[in-house]
Amino acid sequence: MWGYEKRLQYPVNIKKPDARAAKVILTQYGGPDGELGASLRYLSQRFAMPNARVAGLLTDIGTEELAHLEIIGAIVAQLTRHLSTDEIIRQGFDAYFVDHTVGIYPASAAGVPFTAAYLQSKGDPITDLIEDMGAEQKARTTYDNILKLVDDPDIIDPIRFLRQREIVHFQRFGERVQSRWNECGAADKKMKRYKSF
Repeated sequence: MWGYEKRLQYPVNIKKPDARAAKVILTQYGGPDGELGASLRYLSQRFAMPNARVAGLLTDIGTEELAHLEIIGAIVAQLTRHLSTDEIIRQGFDAYFVDHTVGIYPASAAGVPFTAAYLQSKGDPITDLIEDMGAEQKARTTYDNILKLVDDPDIIDPIRFLRQREIVHFQRFGERVQSRWNECGAADKKMKRYKSF
């Protein structure tokens, strides 16, 4: 179903390891508002979406979120490579290191493992799309918070790209909600006409 291009959607080239930054950025891998949850949410919701165009949008954005998961994984991997034990301890990465060394594991910045409880799929088009808009805003806020905590331009650049994509996804979902409400409004007007006969 998908074609896989063996390159990141946005390049990541971090020169300076930084376990402190890795710890906070990891939350976008497997935290409550991260890319793993987003991809699973949208790729699950699409099956109950009655509108093929919206189901296609969920598939497209869900697939792109998997690409974002890959970018976050690359950022964390590059931030943690070649760290000494002293750096790991000094930068507060030791608790993570004990369980995962420098492997990429889906968890929040607080160390809470990923759970499917982070996402929702109700099967109602409006409910799911409103949920998705909220999810995109929460992810954007998380990226805003990350940008407040990092100062390396090699980190800031891909994080800004990912933040911008959250805004675009929010807008796309909003357009679909609006068109869905318009469709519902047209259906309501037709029903009122029939009831007047």
